[in-house]
Amino acid sequence: ASEAVRSLGAIAIPREEAQSLVEVSQMLAELNLGRGCIVAGLVGLLVERGAVGLDTARAHLDDGALTLLEGLLRFDELRAIRGEDSSAGDRDARSEQLRKLLLAVVDDVRTLVMQLVLTLHRLRTARGRPPEERARLAREGLELYAPLASRLGIWQYKWEIEDLAFRESEPETYKRVAGQLAERRVDRERYVEEAVRKIEAELRREGIDAEVSGRAKHIYSIWRKMQRKSLDFEQLFDLRAIRVLVATVGECYTVLGVVHGLWSHLPREFDDYIANPKPNGYQSLHTAVAGPGSRTLEVQIRTREMHDQAELGVAAHWRYKEGARRQEVGVDTRISWLRQLLEAREETHETDSLLTSLDGELDAERVYALTPRGDIVDLPAGSTPLDFAYQIHTQVGHRCRGAKVNGRIVPLTYTVRSGDRIEVLTARHPRPSRDWLNSNLGYLGSTRSRAKVRHWFKHQDRERNVADGQEIWDRELKRLGVDQPPRDALAERFNASKFEDFLAALGRGDVSVPQLAGALQPYLPAPSRPVPRVAKRRRSRSGDVRVSGVGDLLTQMAQCCRPLPDDPITGYITRGRGVSIHRADCRNVLNLAGAERARLVDVAWTGGVEESYPVEIAVEAYDRKGLLRDVTAVVSNEAVNIVALDSGVHARSHLAHMRLTVEVRDIQQLSRVLDRLAELPNVSDCRRLG
Repeated sequence: ASEAVRSLGAIAIPREEAQSLVEVSQMLAELNLGRGCIVAGLVGLLVERGAVGLDTARAHLDDGALTLLEGLLRFDELRAIRGEDSSAGDRDARSEQLRKLLLAVVDDVRTLVMQLVLTLHRLRTARGRPPEERARLAREGLELYAPLASRLGIWQYKWEIEDLAFRESEPETYKRVAGQLAERRVDRERYVEEAVRKIEAELRREGIDAEVSGRAKHIYSIWRKMQRKSLDFEQLFDLRAIRVLVATVGECYTVLGVVHGLWSHLPREFDDYIANPKPNGYQSLHTAVAGPGSRTLEVQIRTREMHDQAELGVAAHWRYKEGARRQEVGVDTRISWLRQLLEAREETHETDSLLTSLDGELDAERVYALTPRGDIVDLPAGSTPLDFAYQIHTQVGHRCRGAKVNGRIVPLTYTVRSGDRIEVLTARHPRPSRDWLNSNLGYLGSTRSRAKVRHWFKHQDRERNVADGQEIWDRELKRLGVDQPPRDALAERFNASKFEDFLAALGRGDVSVPQLAGALQPYLPAPSRPVPRVAKRRRSRSGDVRVSGVGDLLTQMAQCCRPLPDDPITGYITRGRGVSIHRADCRNVLNLAGAERARLVDVAWTGGVEESYPVEIAVEAYDRKGLLRDVTAVVSNEAVNIVALDSGVHARSHLAHMRLTVEVRDIQQLSRVLDRLAELPNVSDCRRLG
């Protein structure tokens, strides 16, 4: 690091930047990325702060450091690339910028590691920056760089970036969670120390040399788990956690046996990521036991090499040169998802699919499914077996006709869970369905898969696309009860020069059914357009925040926990004072006796006035057992209220006729309900009435 800093002697370095340069150079030197990376990182920091001009830097850097610097500066373009949508020409340019950036990362992943180092340094020193810049750094940290660090397996950076960004974006929530952690820190540390001593004593008797220590908890991950699972702080079992490091894989399983011999194992709380590593290369044994005093204790067991890989991911390749050839494979595996994004773009040639896919890859949580041979397939959370088929190969997706999950045939709308073993059932010829592009039906959860289906339909015959588009158009008009809207105006809205071009776009999938439903909203016949029923406003102490879900009862914010907007909340029906709104983790609520808990009601925040529109729907179907149950279940699952229902079955034809009056927010929600109802077995017709 010292040598790299001295090599910048030809560049005038401001005194006030010296401390930052020292800190960044130390971080880069610890990773052993090489002199060129240290120089490029330091100059990149100076260029960013305006202390050195880019032309001056170029004049004093050698070719290797200059290439790394230019790759690093491309990340500044990423902020603009991921901005608001604009014209098609701008999207083309942004997509090409993003493609070049990803190619640079794939070519030399050190540029991304350097950017993560600089991002972490910026967040560590954010307190001295303007509020707008701090907010931007926090947003980029949570939305972009922490997910990138996760995909590369650099957990050490992921956790710290998330915690620091969380501190800047939601300081009050951060302080509350940090305070809850600190409240019982002494008790928790004493408990963990006792468990560590017991494990160490048992491992010494087994002759195993191990490092046993408490594991640090990260504030952002604690808060995320509380939000995701609606848990109270006291309900988090992994606040008490231990990590055991040993020399060999065999010793990992021996330690697991020792731990399970000491304390009872908790069912469904064991993961073997050694036998089945995560796609980013993470390996470890995770288990949870009823530890001393029957209190829950989480234990992670791994080799020291696995620990280095888990903490530093791809960065471990340069820090530890031993076994470099094997680690090259690990680097390649961790950036394979970037290659897949580029390959998908080359395959579909869609200008905006690369932008959408990148956001989808970074924003989504991941699930890990297995092929029949045991290979792991990495998918965004919410993916279906059809997404799995397209991830295997585009042609497998096109020819998919069904799927087996864990040996059982499931619908293509099944939501894949981690650990599922999926077998794709294919036909001889590719034949995607246009229903796959209808987001209301839930066949595809991945933007990359949808892009491949759209690309397939784009290459079909134009006459066929126009005919298919006409069929979709006629069906949607009939179902929504819209009578001959202005065709030319609708075509112009979707940038089509004539209505036939619009039908072709509809048939290809470029215009989706929900988009069409939204465009038809202004053309509902005046007599059939219902008057909105507006819910009464109930103001909390926070001013413009209202609470829905409690009818016309009076509401008030509880003083014991003082819930803030977007906190998880619950309602308690008081005696004479309406409904008291508490945080879901409020101690008074959690300590309620059984009889008192019956007075809890579900409530939710809403940021505006609720509007619902009563609409009549007609459903015709061949009668079968459970038909009425399935119809009401579909409507209920879409969070739509049924106001009235009339049903009868014709004695001779066995046709069931149902009339439902439902309350919907808008025509898009109505379209989604109709799509779901039309998919039910035996339903022959489903439409909106008059």
